[in-house]
Amino acid sequence: MWCKNCNIETNENNCPICGEKTVEDIPTEVYWCSECRVPVMQEVTQADKGICPRCGKHMKHLSSDIRPVFPEERLLIELILDKEPYEWAESSVWASNSRYYIDGKSVALPSKFFREANADGYIEQLKKYKDNNPHEGFKKFIDVFIEANKTRLDYLIDEAHGFIKKAAQKFPEENIVLSFSGGKDSTVTADLAIKALSDPSLVHIFGNTTLEFPLTVQYAERYRRNHPEAIFKVAKNYEQVFLDVCEDIGPPARMMRWCCSMFKTGPITRVINGLYRNQQILTFYGIRKSESAARSKYNRIEDDAESVKIQQQTVASPIFFWKDMDIWLYILSEKIDFNDAYRLGYDRVGCWCCPNNNQRAQFLSRIYMPEESKRWRNFLIEFAKKIGKPDPEEYVDSGAWKARQGGNGLAAAGDVKIRFTNCTTEDHAKIYRLVRPMNDEFLNMLTPFGRVAPELGQKLLNEVLVLDVKTNVPILSVQPFEQDGYEHAVKVRTMNVSNHDSLQHMVGYQVRKFNACRKCLKCESICKAGAISISEDGYHIDPQKCVHCKMCVTAKYLRGGCMMDKYLRTKD
Repeated sequence: MWCKNCNIETNENNCPICGEKTVEDIPTEVYWCSECRVPVMQEVTQADKGICPRCGKHMKHLSSDIRPVFPEERLLIELILDKEPYEWAESSVWASNSRYYIDGKSVALPSKFFREANADGYIEQLKKYKDNNPHEGFKKFIDVFIEANKTRLDYLIDEAHGFIKKAAQKFPEENIVLSFSGGKDSTVTADLAIKALSDPSLVHIFGNTTLEFPLTVQYAERYRRNHPEAIFKVAKNYEQVFLDVCEDIGPPARMMRWCCSMFKTGPITRVINGLYRNQQILTFYGIRKSESAARSKYNRIEDDAESVKIQQQTVASPIFFWKDMDIWLYILSEKIDFNDAYRLGYDRVGCWCCPNNNQRAQFLSRIYMPEESKRWRNFLIEFAKKIGKPDPEEYVDSGAWKARQGGNGLAAAGDVKIRFTNCTTEDHAKIYRLVRPMNDEFLNMLTPFGRVAPELGQKLLNEVLVLDVKTNVPILSVQPFEQDGYEHAVKVRTMNVSNHDSLQHMVGYQVRKFNACRKCLKCESICKAGAISISEDGYHIDPQKCVHCKMCVTAKYLRGGCMMDKYLRTKD
């Protein structure tokens, strides 16, 4: 909650200083000034709503949010709509999703157009006209736009600086991190934090997913050169190849974005562990409420174990309540360098092949990344054939692949099924199927439950005991076992515990990890102690670091005990 009068954040519904009612998010709308020919953002509750602060004329309501259309995108839209090249060079052009506003007049482009459009034809036309594309008109309207929205900008900066300073109070400056993606939101967040804290040497972590737009990588390199005092770290998964993983477990989908853990969160966790070990840090993120329904449920400051992806960090979001227009108002007025992909018309610049990308973004990639787009489409078509889709091309081009769930049709799906039988000769004992023989890696996976003590088991049976760390009493007996129907098996017996079923349930999760681990790195991110490491050599838990919190074997924090359960589970 926020008090506009005192410019402070509070948990109370009324400000503890002035007593006025506080607000969590001040609703805003975008208006169009026909006199100034620019959009103006205004709060719906302000007294002079609908009056242009620059010229004093009445304005009309335009939309809930809007973004500028740069000359590069404007030229493409002119070609798409069969206009003369540069016809709108002296017009004020803005957009909201796939709806364009030419001097305040709306022109909509349906997603069907972007799906069916011939990108090759536009590639040739853009080559012909782009070098002479005028920019002067755009610059003129941006100057007016900044002037008309100055009051809004002053409020945004003042509020964000206050939030950042307050959030940073509990952390030493060396434990403050900026999450840098190369997108507009993280760019603005970084600039705000540097200025609010007067500290150009803050740690930046750039998560290079290996699926970035080439322009994003170029911008990150440029940002690094332009901020020589910043500590700039690149987090990258050097061990996995995206397409190889797709071959194994299928491409990511909207509800199954395994790529985030494997190629972003996991590598970032490794950088954080390398810098801070198990210290708690404050990370400023460029998360905004308006981006998605999921993000609208976040808190502006988040440190709850169920909500944060990396357990070592408290996450703070200075621009949480900002709109797209606010972001561009800040960038353009502060004259901040930004990712050139936005000039081409992209409204988000995450992974270029992300299943959350809309048809317009895919169309732009067919123009500006033609070879990569063709290669990705061909892969998706072959994948559709492999899982038995009757019309693979329609499945891909319609975007149906983005909605797939589970591992249907994939051989890897069998690895996540926890198969076991109850032992007929011993109470509280289960015999689990393994995909390979029980080995030291499997035994090490039992570390969260206690001290693994191979020296205490019966040698003739190759038995290993796991001892409770507090009482030193055995709670698990583990031994390789022969079982009909299982090529490899292990017998696990629980003892000296009050809830045998609960402990066996968690053991089953580790069996699933042993059988199905694809090195997604989620477990590394979930471990507060930094005890878990995953490499080419396998999955390892450092007994000296493990604090036996059992978060890695608790469904509340890791559903099914392994992310592969979500990505490969089948209906049967």
